[in-house]
Amino acid sequence: MHRPMDESANEAIPSATRPHPGESAGPWPIAPELGHIPDPARIDPAVLAALLDRHGWRRRGGAAGRYSRWTPPGPPAPPGGGTSLLVPDTTAFPDSEDLLGEALTALARSAAPSAREVLVSLAVPSDEIRWWREVPEPVAGAAGAASWTGAEQLHTAARQILLAGALAVRRRTVYHGARHRRRALAALEGILVGPAPGGRDLTAFVPVEPGRALAVRLYHALHATREAVDYQRATGGFEAFNTAVEAGGSRELTEAVIALVRGSERAAIALEWAPAAGIPDGCPARPEPVEFSPGDLPALRGAGVRYLQDEPAVTVRITGAVVRLRRSGPRGAGIVRLRVLAGVEVPHVRLELDEEAYRIAGHAHLVGLPIRVEGRLESRGGFRRLTRTSQVVPVQVDEAERDRLMKSLQENVDHFEEACTGE
Repeated sequence: MHRPMDESANEAIPSATRPHPGESAGPWPIAPELGHIPDPARIDPAVLAALLDRHGWRRRGGAAGRYSRWTPPGPPAPPGGGTSLLVPDTTAFPDSEDLLGEALTALARSAAPSAREVLVSLAVPSDEIRWWREVPEPVAGAAGAASWTGAEQLHTAARQILLAGALAVRRRTVYHGARHRRRALAALEGILVGPAPGGRDLTAFVPVEPGRALAVRLYHALHATREAVDYQRATGGFEAFNTAVEAGGSRELTEAVIALVRGSERAAIALEWAPAAGIPDGCPARPEPVEFSPGDLPALRGAGVRYLQDEPAVTVRITGAVVRLRRSGPRGAGIVRLRVLAGVEVPHVRLELDEEAYRIAGHAHLVGLPIRVEGRLESRGGFRRLTRTSQVVPVQVDEAERDRLMKSLQENVDHFEEACTGE
């Protein structure tokens, strides 16, 4: 059966705080505070200015050619109050590093949530991916706060979207299932989550190294999925979803977008490239946010069903431990279930074997040995099946693995009683 969708950060950013009490196993840490202020000598003033502008800080003039003055988002502060940053235009002047140090210290002390996001992006040059949901006011509650379940839904959907992007980096296909999942989850370990007051929006910081490929793939996949939804709603056809697969679309991505949109009035995903790393090839400097609404859900659900049905079969060679044997009588062909040890990234497969191969599988299990088998790996109704099987042979393993397999046999002896009695 397929594995479920849900299964260390930079040293300067502690990861003790987790995204949500119900999501302690998430693949990314929150970045609530910076362990230290970034070194001013390593900060490019142009990058700092670009990040301030991106996060809504307002430029209030300054000395032309020398420095600019910035104030945080929101209503203007009273005279003498609020945060004001002096950012040098270049590092060519003697006081440039001092000005940068003072600006970074002011950011670290600022109460504005955007100040923390700017510092995170400076500490770890990252592409930013932002999600937000508009929910009905009775659900949102007072002062624009989201409900507990709404905030949890946003975080879960965001994680699923990133996972879909990481899977598409490994391989573009209609349905990934459990294939490449471990490596895709490992690719998410360095991603940081910024503060998200209110629970209606969330920002992920994807380090340029090694996460740029994930961000680029997700950009193309989301826009292709949006175009496919528009095509389906206009024509009734699902052909554009096939094209979306080439861009990184998949059943995993459509299911993640459905999770993001469900229960909202509108949801959107926006990407911003790390100023220090430049613009990726084939991408615009300022990508437009990708928006989805409840009216898109029928098209997304229909595409998910088609993706599942259209998953191509692949030829594989699997090594697995026999965990179940079943046939209708004392002789003839039978059904075998394997716990996969090597060959494909799925946990279990079912296969039908002829009488001779079934006998080999049964004997191998009784003596604590796995078997190796070749065939076509297919997905039917959520279960992995191996068809056109051949070359069924026992495989030698070390003593520790043999002992573990024998213990498994003792714990599941009832399955073999069923096989012997023909139940």
